[in-house]
Amino acid sequence: MTKLSIYGLTFKQLEDWLIENGEKRFRANQVWDWVYKKRVNQFSDMSNVNQSTIQLLEENYCLTTLKEEVKQESKDGTVKYLFKLADGNVIETVLMRFDYGLSVCVTTQVGCNIGCSFCASGLLRKSRDLTGGEIVEQIMHVQKNLDLKGKNERVSHIVVMGIGEPLDNFNNLMDFLYIVNDDKGLNIGARHITVSTSGLAHRIYEFADTGIQVNLAISLHAPNNELRTQIMKINRAFPIEKLMLAVNYYLKKTNRRITYEYIMLQGVNDRKKEARELVKLLYNHRHLAYVNLIPYNKVDEHIQYERSHVDAIQEFHQTLKAGGINSGVRWENGADIDAACGQLRSKQIVKTRKTKAV
Repeated sequence: MTKLSIYGLTFKQLEDWLIENGEKRFRANQVWDWVYKKRVNQFSDMSNVNQSTIQLLEENYCLTTLKEEVKQESKDGTVKYLFKLADGNVIETVLMRFDYGLSVCVTTQVGCNIGCSFCASGLLRKSRDLTGGEIVEQIMHVQKNLDLKGKNERVSHIVVMGIGEPLDNFNNLMDFLYIVNDDKGLNIGARHITVSTSGLAHRIYEFADTGIQVNLAISLHAPNNELRTQIMKINRAFPIEKLMLAVNYYLKKTNRRITYEYIMLQGVNDRKKEARELVKLLYNHRHLAYVNLIPYNKVDEHIQYERSHVDAIQEFHQTLKAGGINSGVRWENGADIDAACGQLRSKQIVKTRKTKAV
């Protein structure tokens, strides 16, 4: 029997499971403390937990399902990990350093079916969802690496923007969010967590209804249907009109600001015309809108795209500002390593295939 990751259990699920197996309720607090506060690597290190509980845990769960295959470190402090899962699939996780703290970008699926025409993640189709435990363990692996350095650093922010569409793995995503936000565990503030979606409108309604206080980001990348469909296949299923209805529901339900991700592609979506259209699209809820302009990271497989010139990015930014839309430019971290999302993974898979073919 394949053992599941202990990190996949919310506190309530762990508590219920222990009680169902004849253990006392308070054992959940002990186990949770050892797993998330003391961050043990084996259950037998839980010195104040009785042997029957430890044996029960060892028979059913494990503390390690990811294996670090590649670790790239940038001059700016960004660290990109390539992890191998128990089934042999590989995923990416990224640690980024900012003035406000340490942020980890996690992956939620093996591959991606959204098919954004500029993105390295979509080069390899989705084969499965990650479990909640596999998502949490990405954070734990990064945190344990930080612990080894002895600098008392901690992961303070999370962005769910790695490989895959988070809202397409909804239940496991929600378990992950509840686990990392739990004040008995990692205690990462909900407002320090951002979930990004390509625009699955039906899931945005569900996400709003959960009442969770994490931030929402929407990958928009174009202000009209013709251009957005050209860039993102998902727009055929969820065109801008349908997406904005979901946005309106989310805003009324939560009154929380939405970040709109906008990749800057030279001569494609970076002209003043598109900037003015974007102002018009977002104007009615401009007080709860923020546009994140993202200079494109070149991917070899997408030769049709180039990064917008700095002047074009600045003019786009100024046009949004003049139209009353808050925005900023997100210059990339890890420019000297495989910076684009999915780039390291796709390179590693291609390399492995070539090696097997020899």
